[in-house]
Amino acid sequence: MSSTNVHLPLVINWHLTEACNFHCRYCYAKWDRSGSPRDLVRSGPKRGALLKAIHDYFRPDNPCNPLHDQLTWDGLRLNLAGGEPLLYQQELPELLAQALQVGFDTSIITNGHVLSETSIARIAPLLSWLGLSVDSHNEDTNRIIGRADARGRVITSPNLIRIAKAARNANPNLRIKLNTVVNRLNYRESLAPLLDSIAPDKWKVLRVLPVVTDDLSISHSQFESFVASHYAYRTIMTVEDNSAMTESYIMLDPFGRFFQNSVAPKQGYQYSDPILDAGIDQAFDQIKFNAIRFQSRYGSQAPTGGAR
Repeated sequence: MSSTNVHLPLVINWHLTEACNFHCRYCYAKWDRSGSPRDLVRSGPKRGALLKAIHDYFRPDNPCNPLHDQLTWDGLRLNLAGGEPLLYQQELPELLAQALQVGFDTSIITNGHVLSETSIARIAPLLSWLGLSVDSHNEDTNRIIGRADARGRVITSPNLIRIAKAARNANPNLRIKLNTVVNRLNYRESLAPLLDSIAPDKWKVLRVLPVVTDDLSISHSQFESFVASHYAYRTIMTVEDNSAMTESYIMLDPFGRFFQNSVAPKQGYQYSDPILDAGIDQAFDQIKFNAIRFQSRYGSQAPTGGAR
């Protein structure tokens, strides 16, 4: 198969933990915990060994990687997700420093609720991208979705704007991304005021994916209507319907296994053996990854003619 040059880093998504201070009804961060393993992020040596194994395997000049003949990429980015990765505030700066030392660019996706001026100052200089999960600027809608803590507190639009400003002040080269999961409660909403205030470099718009539950699912036409209503932001918008999200991400669970979305709704995940036990070559061979679908995500910005 001939290679396709994506002119972008290959992104490795490590979901550090299932734990979260929010309780989104459609949350996909539910992993098989057979044997009650601990989140690997807690162990500095294992964490470092995993980062080195991943980097050595996926580095662009490794001809033994099975993607080498299908894609061409010019670097590696480690994206930290969850759950809520900032619940590991003590481990996170060390983890980011380890990743940078190994050779990764780094990014994180967070709901932002526990970000403080102090934590922003600690981690922003270590990041190339800061991703903020934003589904609604309506506090009641966020509570119904589950984007609230145990006391019902939500992160408000003014707080999100403050976080973005503080992060850019701490790292002028930092780029800001917003992630929005379009669902039954927000597909009629306009996020234009928040987008204008934050001015993100990228806005990823995802249709709610029924991996664990179909709660708040929407139709393709409802998803299209949300995209079309935000046509003015097409230059920063990347659109991902359910089919685009299946087998198109390289993902690690909290326990150091590759995992992949199942094609069938509500069928959970497919897992590899733990990378540090089986070896990364064998582990990656145990899950499905669609290089063509991966490439298509980078060309999935909303078209100039309207929604897709």
